[in-house]
Amino acid sequence: MARYFDVHPENPQPRSIAQVVDLLRNDAVIAYPTDSCYALGSRIDNHDGADRIRKIRHLDDRHHFTLVCADFAQLGQLVHLDNSAFRAIKAATPGPYTFILLATPEVPRRLAHAKKRSVGVRIPNHPVAQAILRELGEPLLSSTLLMPGHEWPMVEGWQIKEELDLVLDAVVDAGDCGTEPTTVVDWTEGAPEVVRVGAGDPDRF
Repeated sequence: MARYFDVHPENPQPRSIAQVVDLLRNDAVIAYPTDSCYALGSRIDNHDGADRIRKIRHLDDRHHFTLVCADFAQLGQLVHLDNSAFRAIKAATPGPYTFILLATPEVPRRLAHAKKRSVGVRIPNHPVAQAILRELGEPLLSSTLLMPGHEWPMVEGWQIKEELDLVLDAVVDAGDCGTEPTTVVDWTEGAPEVVRVGAGDPDRF
């Protein structure tokens, strides 16, 4: 059964965040809020985490995971950034954007695109997500909590707990955080290409 944490959306309780992070360090898979919608997350070094998330969402091996970062310094260790990408992405973060860029050697091969060696990265603008990331001290391997056959992600923590109780280790409930996933910008060809329009304004790219 999943542990359930009811946390304040603006000022998350440090004790609850510390307990969530302890679970993550012990290879938990959690549901947590972001600035676009709820997401599934695990530590990058949790070798079973990606497979468990794929199984929950019925995803195949081609699915692009996102590495969710606390800040730009952390993001910059995971992907290659030229000057134009650096300026544009820094101006848009934190925010509801996912950027697909070429991965650095810091990213395990199993998490990058098999052919392109690319990976999605983002910095969420949500106090609870940020508190988890800061306490953990490393990025989260993450995927939008959109279930098979559903048009929209789940928005209620109690519903996530009820429906995914047996496949998750923890649910972090901070209330409704929206249903619109991130805007996705692919930068692997050296120029931005908006490949999914979501919560972030695509016109800035």
